[in-house]
This record gives sequence, C-alpha cells and structure tokens, in this order.
Amino acid sequence: MTMLLYEDLARARMREVREAVGDQRLARRLQATRRWRWLAGWAARRAARAAALL
Repeated sequence: MTMLLYEDLARARMREVREAVGDQRLARRLQATRRWRWLAGWAARRAARAAALL
C-alpha cells in the first residue's frame, strides 16, 4: 500500500514538472515573439528613414 502512495506522489510530481516546463516553454516563445516584433518594427522604421533620404 505504501508503495502505491509513493508511486502516485512520484507521478503527480512528474506531471507538475511537465506542466511547469510547458509553461516555461510558452513564456519563452511569447518573449521571443515580442522581441522579433520589436526588431521588425525597428528595422521598418530604419528602412523608412533611409528611403526618405534617397
């Protein structure tokens, strides 16, 4: 009986770790998306300024 309790606890902890890893992965994706959007906007503004000088 005690072994089943420890197995259940281990499974629950593994599930929590997987969920946490998934959350971290999502957070990194969102951060990368924000970074690329910012960079694309910066590049577009810079290109517009360069085109205005021509």
